[in-house]
Amino acid sequence: MLSRFTKIDEEFICENCGKQVTKLGYTCRNHCPSCLHSKHVDKNPGDRAEQCHGILEPVGLELDNKKGYVIVFQCKKCGAIRKNKAAKDDNMDLMIALSAKQY
Repeated sequence: MLSRFTKIDEEFICENCGKQVTKLGYTCRNHCPSCLHSKHVDKNPGDRAEQCHGILEPVGLELDNKKGYVIVFQCKKCGAIRKNKAAKDDNMDLMIALSAKQY
């Protein structure tokens, strides 16, 4: 069975808040740890095959028994919903605020 995960852990500048985001180191960085926003660039993790390129806004938080906290994103351009595991250095105040949101 082929993996649908392509490991890409690279630095980027957040298109939402403008902060320089460093590599995560232990897995792939997918979103800004400061504002929790992401960019809609993947169909499958790391493939960079998505044509939308809209901003993924954090809209909720889920607790997964295996992955831990998972941030739920909604694309501001096309409306797609995406999910990604929270990182150790994510803004905890924003994570707490997301946990109270209904999406």
